[in-house]
Amino acid sequence: MKRLLLASLLGSTIALANAALASDTDLKGLEAAARAEGAVNSVGMPDTWANWKDTWVDLNKLYGLKHLDTDMSSAQEIAKFAAEKDNASADIGDVGAAFGPIAVKQGVTQAYKPSTWEQIPVWAKDPDGHWMLAYTGSIAFIVNKKLVKDIPTSWADLKKGTYKVSAGDVSTAAQAVNGVLAAAIANGGDEKNIQPGLELFAELAKQGRLSLANPTIQTLEKGEVEVGVVWDFNGLSYRDQIDPTRFEVLIPSDGSVISGYTTLINKYAKNPNAAKLAREYILSDAGQINLAKGNARPIRAEHLTLPADVQAKLLPQAQYAKVQPIKDAAAWEATSKALPQLWQEQVIINME
Repeated sequence: MKRLLLASLLGSTIALANAALASDTDLKGLEAAARAEGAVNSVGMPDTWANWKDTWVDLNKLYGLKHLDTDMSSAQEIAKFAAEKDNASADIGDVGAAFGPIAVKQGVTQAYKPSTWEQIPVWAKDPDGHWMLAYTGSIAFIVNKKLVKDIPTSWADLKKGTYKVSAGDVSTAAQAVNGVLAAAIANGGDEKNIQPGLELFAELAKQGRLSLANPTIQTLEKGEVEVGVVWDFNGLSYRDQIDPTRFEVLIPSDGSVISGYTTLINKYAKNPNAAKLAREYILSDAGQINLAKGNARPIRAEHLTLPADVQAKLLPQAQYAKVQPIKDAAAWEATSKALPQLWQEQVIINME
């Protein structure tokens, strides 16, 4: 009986410890274990996206962690975790908010709550710590001013232009999927009713103005994108890296959506402690400021004081007047799963 009671108490203690914030002792142990692993391999966390570069540099400088990233979409990251299993080549990934619950359902993640857990809004995290948003983004337009004379400031303007619009691949990319949702919201739709967004892009396709070029720093620099639908932080980063005078980045005035990205720690990670330490650092003040330097809005913004020069690079708050968060996560999960097929049937068909 005593053994059973002791086992029960021990189990409860372990559970409570796991749920509690990490103590200094825990963090020192995690750091030592991560140092022993010596590396952290990521997917979908390239240097140019939300300034991941500074975080990887810091992790190497502070903890001796070597880093390698393979860029891929949210859906591809989860598929990679599932396919490789015990032969895992990735330890951690960064996926759009809608993909966090999907990854948990597929059983490819492991939980870790950072020491700043309580400062992360409830709506932005999995209660068990499998995922939590590190930063948010709102859907914006990036416009090549050398190719577009009449700069669109709304979704309504897009329908009246003569330029091509690049939205990206909705079958794999969270950015593209949320672009369709933002267009739907601006035209009276929501997470359950994506039809207004599909109709807008279908109209662009009929006009021969929908480009299949993915709005990346490479395609923008080459002049292959006239108007791109991107996260605000990506648009601002691309603009600053290529030529600040060449592009304009703005939030569409008739409506947009704010969502975010979360790290996923691979259930089968070869370097699980390094992955957990990376998440710990990403949610720390220094890690959050790194993301802000990449023009992303840190999830712990209310608990941070951003450097003045970093704050100045972000878009004015007034542009976000008609930006709204996802209100029905369950409905949006179902809709986003159905979206790739709907896109093919209602949008791409009009390009043929």
